[in-house]
Amino acid sequence: MARRYFGTDGVRGVYGRDLTEDLVERLGRAFARTGAADVLVGRDTRSSGPALELALGRGIATGGGRARLGGVLPTPAVALLSVEGGGAVVSASHNPPEYNGVKFFDAGFKLGDEQEEALEAGLDDPPASPVPDAVASEADLADRYADLVCERFGAPLQGLRVCLDCANGAMSGIAPAVFRRLGASVVAIGDEPDGTNINVGCGATDLRLLSSTVAAEELDLGVAFDGDGDRMLAVDAAGGEVDGDGILAVLALHLGVDLVAVTQMTNLGFHRLMGERGIRVVTTDVGDRYVLEALRAEGGRLGGEQSGHLIWLEGHTTGDGLVAALLLGRAVLERGRPLAELAAVMQRYPQAKENVRVERVELPETLLSAVGEIAADLGDSARVLVRPSGTEPVVRVLAEAETASSAERLCGTIAALVRRELG
Repeated sequence: MARRYFGTDGVRGVYGRDLTEDLVERLGRAFARTGAADVLVGRDTRSSGPALELALGRGIATGGGRARLGGVLPTPAVALLSVEGGGAVVSASHNPPEYNGVKFFDAGFKLGDEQEEALEAGLDDPPASPVPDAVASEADLADRYADLVCERFGAPLQGLRVCLDCANGAMSGIAPAVFRRLGASVVAIGDEPDGTNINVGCGATDLRLLSSTVAAEELDLGVAFDGDGDRMLAVDAAGGEVDGDGILAVLALHLGVDLVAVTQMTNLGFHRLMGERGIRVVTTDVGDRYVLEALRAEGGRLGGEQSGHLIWLEGHTTGDGLVAALLLGRAVLERGRPLAELAAVMQRYPQAKENVRVERVELPETLLSAVGEIAADLGDSARVLVRPSGTEPVVRVLAEAETASSAERLCGTIAALVRRELG
């Protein structure tokens, strides 16, 4: 069954237009009726968050469940703290402040396609009378999450000088405190959320402030989280960007894994490096939950996306920007080498990307056939990827080749095909 509301990472939309309190309440009710009797609810720092948090709580209560409202919490905190029940996060992740969304967890793991389809099928079920005290607030959960992260993933970080860009989001009060607790010297930016500035000129969607701060302060590295803290990107001491592929390459070699799960977006250079080091790579559809499913199926521990979702399953259930940042900081310290040098082990193929805005995101067979013919002629020297966005009315085009000019030309050719068929 085609999903109407769920994309690659939950339900998202502009608050009050695509994402209403009524829809969120119905989502909560349907989630409770799938068997989620006790649900921990967290949210990011958007001004629409409190109203949607309450709507979600009402839905859970009128679906026969109990809702524990935790206030501002990173998505991975909700995952870690709800491994014995259900979890839900009110967040639109890296999207602008006017957006919001909801994503759900079952025993700490994101819902699969079939679970999301079942949830959508129950959206019109009538409400029931909630039990007394079915919605209650719960305090100190951020501290419990910080304790778990330090206990499971922490190590001495004395001597590490790091800038943390918290995107004015859910990591603002947590990530700097955890790094300082472990001994790092921290410069924090993007850590003053006001409800309207999440992901605005900061965080993983805009690394300019982080890059300039790291270079000006002569720090070892910088880390940028997204609004709900489930992904991160980094910059080296000179302010040069290290994306999810580069971070994953550093961690794969440092942690000594024999398998890594990635998505179709992952750079060809990563695949070649892993092949040279004898590390098996499993490739999935775009979306961190598909990476997670592959890791669980293959018995792997490490995976991620170019966008910065990094998953380390030894002690966790989902992608966690703070955990990934700690692992990266430990790699720099324990290897005794700058991040730029560690990341340079992966020879990156130039990539060109374009988001083509369309009226409909379904890809017709004629388009897929034309793209397939072009891809077949490329051999192993280049590749193309065309996929509909799970969160916006756009088709995403990626081209990768041995030179930047070749990648740009290839991307332009494919984008023109998409416009001709769907524009």
